[in-house]
Amino acid sequence: MKEQRRVFYNDESCPVRNVVAQIGDKWSMLILFALVDGPDRFNSLKSRINGISQRMLTQTLRDLEREGYVNRTVYPEVPVKVEYELTEMGQGIVNPLYQLVLWAEEHKVKIEQAREAYDNRK
Repeated sequence: MKEQRRVFYNDESCPVRNVVAQIGDKWSMLILFALVDGPDRFNSLKSRINGISQRMLTQTLRDLEREGYVNRTVYPEVPVKVEYELTEMGQGIVNPLYQLVLWAEEHKVKIEQAREAYDNRK
């Protein structure tokens, strides 16, 4: 008897798709890793994440806040001070993401070799 295989739906009910779509984009993981060091301000984050535009940083921070990974705190000062920090859930996802980074570093050469072998077959 064949075991039943999981089905992954292309809709909002799929938790894998929902989580991976957000944190697997080009910038989210880098922002989360930057915030591991503690709360930070927008311009400081922008200077620490090489290549990110102001627009993309703004949008990604909003998305991460919407998902519950990041808190945004506005301090009533002149000029206004805004800080971003990881929530408890944001802190919780950083460890598994870091494990993925370590895995990628460990397998980088093998991945590059596999790509080259694949490309040479064509």
